[in-house]
Amino acid sequence: MQSDMTIIAIANSKGGVGKSTTAVHLAAWLYEQGHSVVLADCDSQQSSSQWIREACPGVKAVRLDDPNHILNELPNLDLEADYVVADGPGSQTETSRALLLRSQFAIVPCKASMLEVRALAKATEVLRQSQDIRGGLPKAIIILSMVGKNYRLTKDMKEAAAALNLPMAKTPMILRQIYADAPGQGAVVWNLGARAREASDEVQRIFSEIFPEAKSKRRKIKREVRAT
Repeated sequence: MQSDMTIIAIANSKGGVGKSTTAVHLAAWLYEQGHSVVLADCDSQQSSSQWIREACPGVKAVRLDDPNHILNELPNLDLEADYVVADGPGSQTETSRALLLRSQFAIVPCKASMLEVRALAKATEVLRQSQDIRGGLPKAIIILSMVGKNYRLTKDMKEAAAALNLPMAKTPMILRQIYADAPGQGAVVWNLGARAREASDEVQRIFSEIFPEAKSKRRKIKREVRAT
């Protein structure tokens, strides 16, 4: 991802695909790399803003579930922080449209089944409209979520995803109970001890793959500390 891709939407008009889990963990991960981060909760359920306040208080959380507020406020939030992570709604609404018209990058969580991947054509309609209007923005990537441990990506699923012209992250998010437990614990998985080690390694790999440049600030800070 290029350094100017600072407003990141977690987008899929289908609910129950792991958007809030992705948004909260991404916001916390970016913060722990040494970046200033705002989480914009654009879902009417407003679960991610409550979760991030407990899990990572250093991330500023705001609620923007009105299309006009999103269009007006997201650019202002972008001036306040290095990254804005926006948790999108689970419906194909004007809220989704407003969010994608202001974002530079979108992560599209998708359950790993042939039916779900085929349904992406409908679920990403607003995304494709925004890309058409904005000359390719927001750029986007699919993350397979809630994947069974013995899951294998079939040729048909690869072709269905490729037909959308969306790249797919190499690392999927495995279906693990720890992801469901994390909100109730008010934590992200890497703060939940040994039982969450696999999940922690997994999300670290996913975000490092998608945002390789995001670690540079933390490394620079460490070098400066050693120098002094």
